[in-house]
Amino acid sequence: MAQEVKRFNPDTVLTVRLDSAVNIKAERINVQTFINKIVSDTSFYEAFRQMKRYSFTAENRVFTYDKKNRIEGRIYRKIFHNNNGPYKMQFLVKQDSGKLLKKNGKYQLYTVEMFDYIFMNAYNSDFVASGGATTKAKGGSNESYKDKLKTLLFSPGRPIKGVPFIGNKTQIFSANMRQYYDYSFYSGTYLDSIPVYTFRVKVKPDLSGWTKDGLMIKELNTIFDKRTLQIMGRSVEMQYDNLAFDFDVKMNIEMGYFDDGETLLPTKISYQGNWDIPFKKEERASFLILHKSYKKEK
Repeated sequence: MAQEVKRFNPDTVLTVRLDSAVNIKAERINVQTFINKIVSDTSFYEAFRQMKRYSFTAENRVFTYDKKNRIEGRIYRKIFHNNNGPYKMQFLVKQDSGKLLKKNGKYQLYTVEMFDYIFMNAYNSDFVASGGATTKAKGGSNESYKDKLKTLLFSPGRPIKGVPFIGNKTQIFSANMRQYYDYSFYSGTYLDSIPVYTFRVKVKPDLSGWTKDGLMIKELNTIFDKRTLQIMGRSVEMQYDNLAFDFDVKMNIEMGYFDDGETLLPTKISYQGNWDIPFKKEERASFLILHKSYKKEK
């Protein structure tokens, strides 16, 4: 297995000050309440779609690493996403260093290519308002892989179609998979003022090594606003190793309220991970995205 990259810790739970574990039997809500909300929720993805109505500034940091976890390449972008009229993307700061590009000018790592495609490509970005220039998903295309990533982050527990050996392993709330996970939730405070529940799904510690290795999602944490059960953040830890590939990935998304608490928008997105695919260079990368200064335009 590849060594863990220790750069950005993308654990949403660290942003929450936990008060105490909640006694499930004594509460009005229960585990199934959270599971139903996670599986059926669409507002989490809607928060990303709402960005099209705002201008905002993004600070993006990307690091790539060698096999000894030494930094090979750095990318720093400070970008103003202007949605006042036709969408415009303005680079306020653009700094690259180290080994990032191939001789043909493309990024060496697919991870960085996908990061650029999702967060810095003006023509295929989720930041572009409806009706803008977009590309429909096609099998094997970047857009297709982007949709699979969205499914994993925005709708955990659902199968990811079209990914060999993985598709059904994301269904952690199915009757068959529940026997392998512990479910717990905690009372806490998010961003120093918002009362929340943190719902944690984690692989049972007493499982055999063989069983643990076959479970792709090792831990999923979701933050719920106590007042509305609105999802405000999520982190997922995945690890899997088979003949086709080996990966160890952590991803995180955090939200904040804007417009006097009426609109939820993304404020932090982070990733760290290793990918090892036969006949290709092992990929080790991390990125941190911070969204600031939202201004409503539409």
